[in-house]
Amino acid sequence: MSEVAVADRPVTDSLVTVFGGSGFLGRYVVRALAKRGYRVRVAVRRPDLAGFLLPLGYVGQIQLTQANVRFPDSVMAAAEGASSIVNLVGILAPSGRQSFDAVHAFGAKVIAGAAAANGASLVHVSAIGADASSEIGYARSKGEGEAAARAAVPGCVVLRPSIVFGPEDEFFNRFAGMARMSPALPLIGGGHTRFQPVFVADVAAAVERSVDGKAKAGAVYELGGPEVRTFRELMELMLHEIGARRVLVDLPFGLADLQARVLEKLPGALLTRDQVAMLHFDNVVSDAAIAEHRTIQDLGILPAAMASVLPSYLWRFRKAGQFTRIET
Repeated sequence: MSEVAVADRPVTDSLVTVFGGSGFLGRYVVRALAKRGYRVRVAVRRPDLAGFLLPLGYVGQIQLTQANVRFPDSVMAAAEGASSIVNLVGILAPSGRQSFDAVHAFGAKVIAGAAAANGASLVHVSAIGADASSEIGYARSKGEGEAAARAAVPGCVVLRPSIVFGPEDEFFNRFAGMARMSPALPLIGGGHTRFQPVFVADVAAAVERSVDGKAKAGAVYELGGPEVRTFRELMELMLHEIGARRVLVDLPFGLADLQARVLEKLPGALLTRDQVAMLHFDNVVSDAAIAEHRTIQDLGILPAAMASVLPSYLWRFRKAGQFTRIET
């Protein structure tokens, strides 16, 4: 990777195409790559809505282009000339033509094929729990996407994060918003499912280091933060940070599944049957990943603790905002 110094900052001649770069994780990945000095091409369905990414780099360093993973020609055009490809495209719930199979499986295959055709390296962001043999649509399609990526680019790096948290997340923000309006919060399956939340900037750093060639080729890394907490404990932590007291109500899996059948059909899909099904399984870094040195720490990243990040954005859900006194 050749470099020239511009304004005391390295700028390389290497181009990285980031698919899905305007999403929650995407904006942090684009910033990390731009800071490292890469030229970044952000491939999204609606470039007109991604202009907020341009100030994250120097003038001309970040480009926006239109691409839709359901249309291979647009993906191939976005990948042309790139030395590295990053696939961040993903959905939490199907909507219209954006199904799990179309986005996670077919889309991943198309992006990996474009990387192979261009001789580019590939970083594929998946999720803990991905399993091509799973009966859960989300997990199965994620697993099929990983398989397609490795088949097309055997040396691709796969990153599987647990729940990703940060200022724009759809986890803590969603439940904090619910707590502001409701006197009670549901704990599906009793809230015993374990998670290992990881800070969004740390996941972005893992992507950047993988693009840099610091990850083992062909490896599957599992990314988790320094703490493993149950769903109940995460809700208690969130309530503490917003200074609210709410009743935590155990909701049996069967009843949650019935509710999801209705809620998943409403705008916003507050709860889906796939999400309920996935709560039957812990979402933490596996013992195998730890033993085989395939964790975020093995990429040289010390993940941030939730306590150091959550107060910086959950304060807006407090009764008096940042002026609310929170007992320690």
